[in-house]
Amino acid sequence: MNRIERPRGTRDFLPDEMEKRRAIESIMRKIAESYGYREIQTPTFEHLELFTIKSGEGIVEEIYAFKDKGGRDLALRPELTAPVMRMFVNECSVMPRPLRFYYFANCFRYERPQKGRYREFWQFGVELIGSTSPLADAEVISLAYTIMKELKLDFELHIGHVGLLRHLLRDLEEDKASKIMRLIDKKDEKGLESYLNEIGVSNDLKESIRAMIELAGGKDVIEDAGKIIPDFDFTHIETLCNILDALGVEYTLNLGIARGLDYYTGVVFEAYAKHGLGAQKQICGGGSYRLAHLFGGEDVPSTGFALGFDRIAEICEIKTLGKKTVAVVNFSGLESEAFKIADQIRENTDVHVVVDVMERNIKRQLSYANDINADLVVIVGKREIQEGKVTVKDMESGEQRKLTLQELINELGS
Repeated sequence: MNRIERPRGTRDFLPDEMEKRRAIESIMRKIAESYGYREIQTPTFEHLELFTIKSGEGIVEEIYAFKDKGGRDLALRPELTAPVMRMFVNECSVMPRPLRFYYFANCFRYERPQKGRYREFWQFGVELIGSTSPLADAEVISLAYTIMKELKLDFELHIGHVGLLRHLLRDLEEDKASKIMRLIDKKDEKGLESYLNEIGVSNDLKESIRAMIELAGGKDVIEDAGKIIPDFDFTHIETLCNILDALGVEYTLNLGIARGLDYYTGVVFEAYAKHGLGAQKQICGGGSYRLAHLFGGEDVPSTGFALGFDRIAEICEIKTLGKKTVAVVNFSGLESEAFKIADQIRENTDVHVVVDVMERNIKRQLSYANDINADLVVIVGKREIQEGKVTVKDMESGEQRKLTLQELINELGS
């Protein structure tokens, strides 16, 4: 019979990897909750229209879209922002604002698998719904930054504002301006130059676009941007930078960040890993946007981000401190006693306890305890039962002691 392989672009996670991923996830959750964000969850599949309204018909080629048995067009979610905003319109529009949500879930894209990029992948993200203030941008950026710092990632944070480029392109037709933004987002310099020539953009506008794209540095680049577009109000960006500076957030003001999707309205930001991921180095992306009105709700402002969980797991060197493992081994005929002792240890301590279920002799049980890297072995024999004690072997030192069960529980619990 042929062996069935996992589908292309998916992965199996063995226990060591899962412990690492859960440790990373736990840190992300803890920090998000410390900022007052609460977890939500949306369906794994949605109506296809939810994603084509947001991203255009072209996205159908990039996602898992299908018809169900009722003939409805559905899709596995390729990201979480649209489902969260759909949920907001359906369920949360009368809740007090701002709303602070976070999520952690798997997403699906039909694309060529490569390092750090899979057809099934996980995102951790937040959405702050209801505020246009630079304070909202500052909170969300600070939250993303805190998570990445806590995970000890080596990264660069770049912050921009799509309003600057949009202001430059305001006299162009909407579809042309959108294509220019997408080319800038992809950092396709040749394609951008070619398209600007194709649509007959003036030399002055070309120069302004090039100059804006190249503006990157500290807060002082705001002054340079003001020379390119003197009629733009930079108060929002200045306030944001002042707050981030006060919080000690390290960032580069990069006014060439475009985030090519049309629903981004203001501040945008991206974080890049400095090492370990090659070309696919972006680990975080976000910004302020307006989406709710596309899904039948009011025009509500939001700010959010998504962290590429799989890429972060690949470069994060977090050490997982696993719980102690105790192996309870027993002589033949004492299986019930071994199970009872194991249960009492589980109920009164926070350790992993395993009992032999293979009906092996004591030598093989001890060998298995060594194979699974058990910290302690608890030996249950007739003499131990008569004395009301157990023999405890430290697998690292080889030391053996006789303890009452309560003494062992006390030691494991301390």
